[in-house]
Amino acid sequence: MTAEDRPRETTRWTIHGERLVDDTRHLRLSVASVELPDGVQFEQYVLRMPKAAIMAVLDDQERVLMLWRHRFIIDRWVWELPGGYVEPDEAPAVTAAREIEEETGWRPRDVAPLFVMQPSVGTTDAEALLFVARGADYIGAPPDINEAERVAWIPLADVREKIEKGEIIGAASQVALMHVLAFPSQ
Repeated sequence: MTAEDRPRETTRWTIHGERLVDDTRHLRLSVASVELPDGVQFEQYVLRMPKAAIMAVLDDQERVLMLWRHRFIIDRWVWELPGGYVEPDEAPAVTAAREIEEETGWRPRDVAPLFVMQPSVGTTDAEALLFVARGADYIGAPPDINEAERVAWIPLADVREKIEKGEIIGAASQVALMHVLAFPSQ
């Protein structure tokens, strides 16, 4: 297929430039000058974050390992799956397993990738690589006491209710858990 045979990208936005506002280890904030297909031009904030690796650790009793933590930005206590930013020279699966150990004191077994997601594609590049582990071994109290108020094995049967009650609100946690519930054998 030649370029002439391909469908035209009539709705693609044109980026005329981007200026940096802030650049840290955990985010890069910029303002992009964009033009819509109809010619309207405006500026849009763009937030780029490092890749994150998040893991649902399941046990043989139909439970998932989760953290109960306070998120100051939204000032809420929530249940979340453990995870963290992927280091530049680290494989995402290694990151996910390392974060499980640091945050929970459990070492995951049989780690497998689920999929990749972007929770807010309109203004944010925050790629989340989701994993699942079947089983874990307790290795001791989590070394990082700053991560969670409580670490617990939550019955999968309770996940839907916790989502409905607003106790699990993080996009990556919700998507990974809904995938596990919808496709239990994967």
